Amino acid sequence: MMGTKKKVLADRSNKAWSGRFSDPTFRDVETFTESISVDKRLYTHDIMGSIAHCRMLARQRILTVKEARQIEQALREIEKEIREGRLTLSVQFEDIHMNIEHRLMEKLGKTGGKLHTARSRNDQVSLDTRLYLIEELGRIRESLTGILEVILDRAIESLDILVPGYTHLQRAQPVRLAHHLLAYFEMFLRDRERLVQLLERVSVMPLGAGALAGTSFSIDPSYVATNLRFSRVFANSMDAVSDRDFVIECSFVASLIMMHLSRWAEELIIWATEEFGFVELPDSYCTGSSMMPQKKNPDVLELIRGKTARVYGDVMALLSLMKALPLTYNRDMQEDKEPLFHAVDTARDSLEIFQMIIRAVRFHSDRMRESIERGFLNATDLADYLVRKGVPFRDAHGIAGKAVAACLDKGKRLEELSMDEWRKLSSKIGPDITTVLQPETLIDARTSPGGTSRKNILREIQRARVRLRTGRPPGSRDSKKA
Repeated sequence: MMGTKKKVLADRSNKAWSGRFSDPTFRDVETFTESISVDKRLYTHDIMGSIAHCRMLARQRILTVKEARQIEQALREIEKEIREGRLTLSVQFEDIHMNIEHRLMEKLGKTGGKLHTARSRNDQVSLDTRLYLIEELGRIRESLTGILEVILDRAIESLDILVPGYTHLQRAQPVRLAHHLLAYFEMFLRDRERLVQLLERVSVMPLGAGALAGTSFSIDPSYVATNLRFSRVFANSMDAVSDRDFVIECSFVASLIMMHLSRWAEELIIWATEEFGFVELPDSYCTGSSMMPQKKNPDVLELIRGKTARVYGDVMALLSLMKALPLTYNRDMQEDKEPLFHAVDTARDSLEIFQMIIRAVRFHSDRMRESIERGFLNATDLADYLVRKGVPFRDAHGIAGKAVAACLDKGKRLEELSMDEWRKLSSKIGPDITTVLQPETLIDARTSPGGTSRKNILREIQRARVRLRTGRPPGSRDSKKA
């Protein structure tokens, strides 16, 4: 038989909820249920919310002005003690909220105990989480703006660099490198738009919902919301304490950001191989091999790719956590912090380091050009040329395919075929075909909206700068207001 672990008792007298209980808590239970090891990072937000709550209580004459001043001063002292590492946060008090309250009561006695009037840890933890996210999402938004600015800078630099465009990882059609970079601009701009929309849903002030049913005290949640710069106040007290949609949505937005970073990281990893040779990654963001001295490994990009999987896991963890919880608060919800913090930290850190990589990466334009010239990337343009001469597209497609096969037999590129060889393929082909099939010519012929012509790209860069500044396309109603 397995041995039984000795049950060590913990002091329950200092628990906020100890009045109901007669038997002590086991130390193992105390350790198992604590969250201070995770939620201690919320101390500034908890104190911020407590100060706003304290001021509201004084304004509503639930606290005296003197009591409110004493509590606010003590809270600011506690914040400094935690920041400077002079206050030991203990699992004995479960979470950051009770650690701060315990210290407050040590300083002020019964006066400190008055702060919790008209609130519960249920609405308090929701408030702290929302305050934390408003701050952190603002930082991620700045990081997204930074990477968008870098993309535009690199797009302008690489306007005249041509690169193969791929489908199925097979060379397909040539594009300007700037066009390729601007595709990522669109991805990260959508991420920033999602972040702005998410912030609207995060910015709901839940304090005043109490444990679940509100409070009998004459409180003023709108005052607290204004004080803390929330956009609006909760509408339903039960939803206010049980809503974690905003946490799940945040992790989802982080997962999309990571997915976009991972796609680009994968592409750069491939482009940096000897087989491609399209880019040179900066040494500062690569590592070597412990055995093979010639190696230059893209470890940072690989880790971004790997960390993406963990952020996906954060989304699933949160969805699974909430999927069967009845209203309102359940202790399960304590477990939302770890995946949320991980998703936020990973997205922010990955954006910052990726921005530095993109700023420093070197593009090998000669190698890109060589790859364009070897891949029959102008075959579609041959078919389009024949269509303009009156040949049905399906017939034109077949002729272009035969031309490629002929070139493979003769070891030629399409633009190297003689007029006699062209005439054997189609009488519609004239001497202008050689010019038509040149990379610059065919690229700049793609003037359709969103196409890769130089003229289009210059216009799109100008539009992108407006969108980056206003968040809206030029000419839209909202951008005119901005």
